[in-house]
Amino acid sequence: MQIVQRPATATTGLATDSSASANPLDGSGVAGAADGAAAATGAAPSAPLRRGLSNWDQPLQNDISGAQQAVDFLEQSAAQLRALKTDLSAKLAARQLRDGQAEQRVRQFADTWRTRREASGGTLDARLNFASGEPSSQRFSVRGMTLQNLRNGARETLAVAVGSGAQGLRSVHLSPGLSDEEIVGRFDSALAPAGVRVAAGQDGELVFSTSEDSWPAVRDVFAVQGSGVRFPTGQLNRLKTEAEAPVVMPEGWGTADIEGMRATLQQVTQALAHVEAALAKVRLELASAAQRADSAMPQLETAGVEDLADRFAGIAQEPGYQSLLALTSALVGINRERVVSLLGLR
Repeated sequence: MQIVQRPATATTGLATDSSASANPLDGSGVAGAADGAAAATGAAPSAPLRRGLSNWDQPLQNDISGAQQAVDFLEQSAAQLRALKTDLSAKLAARQLRDGQAEQRVRQFADTWRTRREASGGTLDARLNFASGEPSSQRFSVRGMTLQNLRNGARETLAVAVGSGAQGLRSVHLSPGLSDEEIVGRFDSALAPAGVRVAAGQDGELVFSTSEDSWPAVRDVFAVQGSGVRFPTGQLNRLKTEAEAPVVMPEGWGTADIEGMRATLQQVTQALAHVEAALAKVRLELASAAQRADSAMPQLETAGVEDLADRFAGIAQEPGYQSLLALTSALVGINRERVVSLLGLR
C-alpha cells in the first residue's frame, strides 16, 4: 500500500457530537485526537485524515476476518492433534497403558472440534471446506434419489417437501429423455428457494446441501409425492436423509488398551493431515484477501501527520481532561475483530 501526500484541506475544529467517536479504522478517531491536541495547545487543528477506511470494501473485510478465524481454529486443532499423536506414539512404543493423559487430550480436542462453527465464524464445514462470506453447509443424500431411478419412467411431477412450512413444498417435473445434467438442474432450481442446492455425486446419486443452521429442519422433513411412476402417489412419503460424515470424528477415539490406542493413532494422523491441508488452503485465501485489500485500500491523506503525532504524544504525557479526551478519541470503537482483521494484513 502506497501513502501519498495530497494538498491539506480545511477543518472545522473539534467535533462535539457522536461523530467524534467514530470507528478508529476510518481515521476519525485519530482525527478527533488530533483536534483535541490542537485545542489543548491553542494551535490550529491539523488537516484531518480522509475517512479512507470507511469506504473499504465491507465484504473484503469479512473475507479477511473469516479467514483469520478459520486459521486460528485450524492452528489450535493442529497443535492439539500433534500433541495427541506424540503422546500416543510414546505410549505405544513403551507399551504403556492408560494413565489419563491421552484421554484428557482426546477430550480436549473433542471439545475444540465441537466449537468448529462458532470458532471459525461459520466458514468451515464438517469436511473442513472453507467458504468465505457464506454459512457453512451440510451435504447429505436422500434414499431413492439416484440418477438411474429418476432417469427412467414416464412423465411425472414430484412434489418435494423440504423443512417445515408451505414455502418448503416444491415441484420437480421429470420426463423421458432428460439428461443427467437436466435432472440435476431441475432439482437444484426447484429446491434452491427452500435453501437446498443439488449436485451430482460420484456414484450417480443426487448430493444435496443446505446450511448447517437449516440442516436439522431439512433432516427431519424431506418427503416426496409422485404419481406412482418413480414415487408413490397419495400423501407425501417421508424419505431417509443421510448426512455426509465429518472428516474428523473424535467421539470414536479410544485409549483404553493398546489396540484402541493404535487405531486412534491412525485416525489422529489422518485427522492431522486433513487439518493441515485445510490450513494451507485457508492461509492462501487469507493471503489473497490481504493482497486484494492492499491494492484496494484508499490512499490516506498524510498532510500534517508528523505534526499530529507529535502533538498527540505531548498531550498524552500530560495528566488532565485534554489527555483523557485525546486518548479516548483514538481508542473508541477498537475491538478484537477489527484488530484481528488488520493483523491479517501483515
